[in-house]
Amino acid sequence: MERKNVFLKEIKHEEFEWERSLGNIKEGRGNLGEEMPVLVYRLMQFTMLDVLSRSVGLDQANEYFRKAGFLAGSEFAKRTLDLKVDFDIFIADLQRVLEQFKIGILRMEFFNPETGEIVVTVGEDLDCSGLPITHDNVCIYDEGFIAGVLEQYTGTKYDVREVDCWASGERICRFNGKPIA
Repeated sequence: MERKNVFLKEIKHEEFEWERSLGNIKEGRGNLGEEMPVLVYRLMQFTMLDVLSRSVGLDQANEYFRKAGFLAGSEFAKRTLDLKVDFDIFIADLQRVLEQFKIGILRMEFFNPETGEIVVTVGEDLDCSGLPITHDNVCIYDEGFIAGVLEQYTGTKYDVREVDCWASGERICRFNGKPIA
């Protein structure tokens, strides 16, 4: 006799919406709280990347991760940052919030106000710090996340690429961001 899962008929994907998708974490996790180990985050991230890579290929899986990071960065910026302040204040606030949420320690290395090009580093990056050295840049999700944050602040689309990574042998992750014309 075939066993049917009645819940599958009830589940449907809806577009990400901050309040609905994230819910009331404090209420729902009264005993366990809002935090969880990095191990659990990476377990979800890298198993999802593995499944996607096997299904659609690594390049397409990376693109999906970059797009998910972009959506997350956009929503995160809209909900946690003041997008109307001067650039220096915005970067200081972004540094504070990323550290507060234990995403990483952001430092700005370079910004050209005329071209909009930016180089930032993230230390203790949630996605990769402590991974074995594979000589790969693995922070694809972060590329999208940073691009989403920058677009929300500037109103300009950004192409962000990781050029150094813990997994490539560095002790920080370095990202170059360039506005897309």
